Amino acid sequence: MATACTLGLDTGFIDLGYAKVAVLGVVQGITELLPISSTAHMRIVPALLGWKDPGSAFSAAMQLAALAAVVSYFWVDVRALATGSIRAVVRRDFEDWTFRFATWIVFATIPIALAGMALSGVLNACGSPLRTLPVIGISCIVMAALLAIAELYCNHTRTLEHVSLKDAMIVGLAQVGALIPGVSRSGSTLTAALFLDLKREQAAQFSFLLGLPAIAGAGFYELYKLFKAHLDGHGWSILAVGLVVASISAFVAIWSLMRILERFSAWPFVIYRAFIGVLLLAGVATGLLA
Repeated sequence: MATACTLGLDTGFIDLGYAKVAVLGVVQGITELLPISSTAHMRIVPALLGWKDPGSAFSAAMQLAALAAVVSYFWVDVRALATGSIRAVVRRDFEDWTFRFATWIVFATIPIALAGMALSGVLNACGSPLRTLPVIGISCIVMAALLAIAELYCNHTRTLEHVSLKDAMIVGLAQVGALIPGVSRSGSTLTAALFLDLKREQAAQFSFLLGLPAIAGAGFYELYKLFKAHLDGHGWSILAVGLVVASISAFVAIWSLMRILERFSAWPFVIYRAFIGVLLLAGVATGLLA
């Protein structure tokens, strides 16, 4: 269905109202931090329910819900990195592990920051060709295949203490793929971390910590753009409902992901991603999804 635009921004969520945005907030929150593509679900669920596409502005702003969930779940690690880095700078101890790890996170964020700025006009534009269902479906299937390969051929023995700047940059480059709808930031970075032979739960932790600057940057930048586009009070209140609901859902999603990776493997996500990709392509081919 058609989307709404506010000075060129895709703001279909405004027309959905509070109840529908709350439902989509749950969907967005759960799928944003699981390696299953939130964009795919934000296209499938509204299409199946006959609702408008909430738009890329909604998805981007929901990054702040993901940020809140990641920071709260990994608060001990985030606090240790922040305080440890500051103390290391004061002591001029630049060999300190927390300082080096925090620096690696900054360097690893540069690729997606540059790519995001270069593609911002396309990614969030009304009717963006990158948000078409075939693109999302193919992305889901490709990422399912890569995640399957990581499960089949990697050792999953390394821990965070063993990572290096090279490892961080590899995951950072993989994060750029998340700009393509259907790839999933969590999916691309988790897959890359698994290819580095990290233990599954350590790979997820590495993925989330490394993604913090990108998640924060995307979310706050989208809020800035909505502010510049003069989004009215009604629009802000609807967005706030989505953010609150998505934050709670995202925290539950992280907890669930960590339990699954600790006790099982990433295979449930491989199967589910492949299913979603096939569902999207089949829906387009048969005309059930427009």
